Amino acid sequence: MRPVITLLTDFGTADGYVAEVKGVLLSRAPEATIVDVTHDVQPQDVEAARLILARVWRRFPMRTIHIVVVDPGVGTERAGLAVESDEHLFVGPDNGVLSPALLIADARAVTLAVPHGASASFHGRDVFAPAAAMLALGAPIDSLGVVALEPLIRRTPEPRRREDGALSGEVISIDRFGNAITNLVGLRSGIVEAGGAALPLRRTYGDVPSGAPIALVGSSGLIEVAVRDGSAARVLHLTRGTTVVFRAMS
Repeated sequence: MRPVITLLTDFGTADGYVAEVKGVLLSRAPEATIVDVTHDVQPQDVEAARLILARVWRRFPMRTIHIVVVDPGVGTERAGLAVESDEHLFVGPDNGVLSPALLIADARAVTLAVPHGASASFHGRDVFAPAAAMLALGAPIDSLGVVALEPLIRRTPEPRRREDGALSGEVISIDRFGNAITNLVGLRSGIVEAGGAALPLRRTYGDVPSGAPIALVGSSGLIEVAVRDGSAARVLHLTRGTTVVFRAMS
């Protein structure tokens, strides 16, 4: 099977940065299939990139190589990593963006060396793409660098149990539809409080009239707050970090 390499960046497509990364990959691993996850992450938004990676990486075949470059610390002493985790491979900066891979119990990480002559402002092209190409050609992860020393950066906001028994979480992402995705996982019956609204969990958007707010378990397994045919972010004034409370039905 041809190696698969995914790209997730904040580069956008107006400039030539994505093309430069692809040029390196195809020059060194010409048989690779390259998949663009997205290049429209807001600049330097590590948290958004982390969440996108968490959502998509398991949908790809085993041994897929995932390059994630949202890297406000490029050129500093922050490490570059290659990670092997649950039969997938990841390359990117040690700034929390690779948390979905690093949180797996059997994850192994190595620190990548910065090649001589690499640009201090473009490790995506000069560090991460060459490392990914080597992995695509079958190089073992241990050949790419030295074992990464802890503590590696892991981002994972967790809900907390309140004294009254309710779960207190937060909005962790707003998608392009204005849906507010929370860090509350796998709950099926109860009331979600967000933006001044108290919403019983529903099964699908069609369970409420057009323009009405709704809470449901989205395709990622996380509770979302939405407005049918509208934007929950706008209507309920929800932003990343807004508190969301779940109360189980008694």
